[in-house]
Amino acid sequence: MQAELVGEHSCGREHRARPHWKAITVTPHTSPSPGLLPPARPDLEHWFDLPSLRISVRTARDTVRRQLRTWRLPGDVCTDAVLLVSELATNAVLHSGGDRMLCGLSLTSHEQLRIEMHDDGRTSAGPAGCGSGPRDESGRGLLIVQQLADSWGTARSDRTGGTTVWAVLRVGL
Repeated sequence: MQAELVGEHSCGREHRARPHWKAITVTPHTSPSPGLLPPARPDLEHWFDLPSLRISVRTARDTVRRQLRTWRLPGDVCTDAVLLVSELATNAVLHSGGDRMLCGLSLTSHEQLRIEMHDDGRTSAGPAGCGSGPRDESGRGLLIVQQLADSWGTARSDRTGGTTVWAVLRVGL
């Protein structure tokens, strides 16, 4: 089972300039599309895209909160996931230099929630570490991700051509 990126036109690997994706939820009955699964086979997936604008961070939080409530995840997992998405989306908006970001949620039978934030920017796949001083008002997003997530990392996105930052939370259903 895998998510397909659907839109007004085909969004295959050949087409990377300003794709337009619609939000979708994938259930176990969906037929697979090669090459789009996260490392663990998901039981449920939900994908949505947003413009890379500061106002989109709130939309990302709200979308994730609604989806996780639909999946009936525990409140503490929802709270942590919403904060992770907020930090990952903020980083994508501020540092990617891209026009769009694609967010994916994958819930696996291994009681894990995987959150992915893909951008279409041209920056390197490795984010800079936290270099904030005590008086700085920003720059601690990845430190928050590191503290909340059971695991996290970055890679080159095969979906957008930019960078993917992912985080995994144990769900404990």
